[in-house]
Amino acid sequence: MTTVHKKKSIIFILPDLETGGAERIVTTIANHLPRNLFLPKIMLLRKEGGYLDLLKDDIEVIDLKTPRIRHSLKPILLEIKKRKPDIVFCGFGEINAYISLFIPLFPKTKFIARETNVVSRHVKRKEIRFFYRFYSNYHRIICQSDDMANDLIDNFKIKPHKIIKINNPVDFGFIEKQLELSVRPESFKSDYKNVVAIGNLSYRKGFDHLLKVFGHLKNEKILLHILGNGRDKVLLHQKKEQFGLENVIFHGQQKNPYQFLKFADLFVLSSRYEGFPNVLLEAGACGIYSLANNCPGGINEIIQPQVNGEIFTIENHEAFGEKMIQILKEQYSSELIRDSIRSRFSKDKILSNYEKIFYNL
Repeated sequence: MTTVHKKKSIIFILPDLETGGAERIVTTIANHLPRNLFLPKIMLLRKEGGYLDLLKDDIEVIDLKTPRIRHSLKPILLEIKKRKPDIVFCGFGEINAYISLFIPLFPKTKFIARETNVVSRHVKRKEIRFFYRFYSNYHRIICQSDDMANDLIDNFKIKPHKIIKINNPVDFGFIEKQLELSVRPESFKSDYKNVVAIGNLSYRKGFDHLLKVFGHLKNEKILLHILGNGRDKVLLHQKKEQFGLENVIFHGQQKNPYQFLKFADLFVLSSRYEGFPNVLLEAGACGIYSLANNCPGGINEIIQPQVNGEIFTIENHEAFGEKMIQILKEQYSSELIRDSIRSRFSKDKILSNYEKIFYNL
């Protein structure tokens, strides 16, 4: 007689499926879980975002229609009570924090939080920090880097056995499809070196530092292409004017950032702190060498010096600029860069770690 295991139902919770790191990971996990073992559903505060198109048809999307995070707590808890899932997977910092308080109300459900930031650096608001006191109610907390895990142990008294480190996966199949469709952006000048930076235009991404670096590179034939949108957009544009930086181009949000990476000579990460930067992995998956600021958030777990990139402190703007010039004179093997990422962060390798956690809970 064969024993039939009941499928484990999992609800993944996110604000939406806009094109960001956490959304990408959850979409990838939900799509690839073996359906003979798991029944994945995704609960969104608002059913919108580019990744909805990538979700497999058999995944139910629960739309709470409450865009404000602070209003969403009650509807989330009511849905969990109604649906009684085996596992709830919270994939977004602020929601993770709020829900932690209420976990004891659902003794039959296992709760997993996926932490996306070095919390003590990222969460400044007192009312949210309060909820982190209950974070140890989670049965498992997934961190993407050692920096993140140590932060939770040191600053939030989380027991080490509850924390599991899983780096972010890179979907090479998806990226390769995008690269096939990619043509050289018109803004790339052939007699210039083209440097690409990608991220939300916010303080944590450190683009203000990068503009100062390019203030020292005005006489060099180097263009900086910044992709992304965000609250500091106006401020950064003003800085560009103020410093007279004709060698910096803002491109806004791009549907296919890979076309910029495919033809870039260098990728730069200027962040003040990170969670575990997907974009650094994706630059490597495109075969592009990276120069990253020495900041917390797993950078040193991704960069293999002289193979796929280098780490250097950006606060010394002039020296960082010199470093950039030096790297742009060298030749690096795209194949070796790709292999460095594929061997450690390929999707299959990382996804099997998630499956094990869900299965063994």
